[in-house]
Amino acid sequence: MRNNSLYLIIKRMRTPMYVLIVTFSISILGMVLIPGVDDQGNTYHLTFFDAFYFVSYMATTIGFGESPYQFTYPQKLWVGFTIYLTVIGWLYAIGSIITLVQDKVLAAQIALAQFQRKIRKMDEPFIIFVGYNSMTKAIIDKLTQDGIRSVIIEKNEEKIKLLALENYTIEVPALVGDISDPNVFRIAGIHKHNCRAVVSLFNDDVMNLHVALSAKLMNKHVTVIVEATEDEYAQNLKTIGADIVENPFKIIAKRIYLSLKSPSLLMLEQWIYGDPLVLRKKDKLPREGKYIVCGYGRMGTALEVGLKRAGIDYIFIEASPKKAAKAKRGEKVMVGDADDKKILLKADVQEASCIIAATKDDLLNLSIIMAAKRINPDIYTVARENRINDAIVFKAAKIDRVITIETLMVKKTYNTIARPLADRFLRLINYRGEEWGKRVVELLKEKIGNNPDTFETVIDEDHAFALVRHMKKCEEDIPYEILCRRRDNWKMCNSVLILYIKREDEEILLPDPSLPIKFGDRILMAGERESFEDVEYIMENINELCYVLSGRECELSFLGRLFLGRGKNGDSCSKVA
Repeated sequence: MRNNSLYLIIKRMRTPMYVLIVTFSISILGMVLIPGVDDQGNTYHLTFFDAFYFVSYMATTIGFGESPYQFTYPQKLWVGFTIYLTVIGWLYAIGSIITLVQDKVLAAQIALAQFQRKIRKMDEPFIIFVGYNSMTKAIIDKLTQDGIRSVIIEKNEEKIKLLALENYTIEVPALVGDISDPNVFRIAGIHKHNCRAVVSLFNDDVMNLHVALSAKLMNKHVTVIVEATEDEYAQNLKTIGADIVENPFKIIAKRIYLSLKSPSLLMLEQWIYGDPLVLRKKDKLPREGKYIVCGYGRMGTALEVGLKRAGIDYIFIEASPKKAAKAKRGEKVMVGDADDKKILLKADVQEASCIIAATKDDLLNLSIIMAAKRINPDIYTVARENRINDAIVFKAAKIDRVITIETLMVKKTYNTIARPLADRFLRLINYRGEEWGKRVVELLKEKIGNNPDTFETVIDEDHAFALVRHMKKCEEDIPYEILCRRRDNWKMCNSVLILYIKREDEEILLPDPSLPIKFGDRILMAGERESFEDVEYIMENINELCYVLSGRECELSFLGRLFLGRGKNGDSCSKVA
C-alpha cells in the first residue's frame, strides 16, 4: 500500500497536458508568423512572448483586447480559429480534472497520504483498534476522555465515513485497509515506539488469531488484546504471545458463580467497572432450586462450569442436536426449542427458580423469557443481550438481569488499557474468598462510602518528583501512610485506602500503611477525588511533602527550590514524625 497519488495525477493528466501544449503551440506559432500592422502602418510580427501572453488570456476567455496593436483581418481570422481550438483543449483538460477529482482510487491514495502524515507526527502513546463498530467506538470514547489516542483500521469505507461525524476532542486517524495485508499494520504505526497496544474484538476467533499473530511478528513488544470465545483458539493465542485474551462468556460465568457464592467479590468487581459498592436486586440470584439454561453454545458451556462449581441443579435446552451431542456424559441437555411451552414444561419450568436465555439471538432470548414467565410468573429471569442497540426492548421486557455482551467487553477492554492496575487487582481477588472480600468492602465503606473513586500512579520522577528526590537525598524510609495525610492538617488522614502495590515481581494486596515506599512502585488507591489531589501534591511538591512529614514547610533558597536539596539552615531532609 504505497502512496501513489502523485503518480496517478501525473498519469491521468498526461494526455490533457499534451493536448493543451499542442493547442497553445499551434496558436502561438500562427500568431507569430502572421504579419500585422503597427500604429504607423508598418508591418510587424508579434514576439513569442507577446503571442503567448495574448493566447493565454484569450484562451481563458478573460479578454483584455488586441495587443499590442489592432489586428489585421488575417490575424483576426487566425484568432477565431485558435479560440475554438484552445476551448476544445481547455474543456478536455477541465473534464479530465473533474474526473480525476471524482476518482475513488485517487481519493483513497490521498486519504492514505494524509493518514501516514498524521501517524508520522503522532508522538503520544496510541492504541491500534482493528475494526470499527459500536463496541470499539464506546472504548475509544472513554479513552479519548482520558487523553489516550487511538488509531483505527477498518475494511468497510462506509464505517470510516461515519467516524467523521463523531465529535472527538482528540483526532482519531482511520485507515481503510484489510488486515490480510500485513503492510496495513506497518502503515498504522505498529512499528513506532509509542504504539502501546493492538486491540481486536471481532466475534470471530480465527480473525482475532490472525491479528494477534501479525501484530506480534511485526512488533514483539506491543501489547496484544484480543477476544477468544473458544478454548482452542484461546490456547493458540497464548502460545503466540497474546498478552490479554478476553472471553466474555467466562466472565459472565464467573459473575454468576460469585453472585451465588461470593457476593462481596462480585461487588468489588462491579465497583471496579464503575458501579456503586452495593448489591442490587438484580445481582441476587436464587441460591436454591433448579436453573434452566437455554442454549448450549459458547455461553452455555461456560455457564455449565460456573453452575456446577456453585453446586446448582441445572438443565440445558438446546435447539441444535449437533451442539447438544457435545455435552459430556451425564449432563442434562434437552433437544428442542426453548420458547416452546411443551419443552419448558418438560424441563419443569413451573418449579424452576431461575431461567437463563443464553442464545446468540436477542429476539429468541426475549421470546424464551416471555414464555417462561407466562408459565411461572415468579421465576427469576436472566437474558443475554448481544447488541447494545436492543437495550430499549430488553428494558421494556422487565427482565430481572440483563447481561450485555458488548457493554461487558467495553468495560473490560477499557480497564485493561487505561487502568491496568485495577484490572490486575480484579484478577488477583479471584483467588480470595468471601471473607476477604467482605473485609475489603467493609473497609471501603467505612473509610470512603458506597461509591469510591480509584486512582493509579507510579513512584518515579514523572509522577512523584519531590518524593523521589527527597528519598534519594535523605536516604530514609518513608511509609505509605504519608501519602494518606491531609495537606491542611498533617496529623489527620484523608479517606484513602491503598488496595494494591506492584513492586517488580511482587504483588501486595491491602498493604500495611507502614510499608516503606520504594522506587518504581505502582499503586492502586481507592478514595475520594479530592483526596487524590492531596496525594499528587504530596508526591510532586517539596513544600507539601515537607509539611506532611514534619508539620512545617521547607525554607528553601533559590538554588534549593531549583534542586530540591538544601535550605537556608542546611539540609531540607525531615525525619518522619
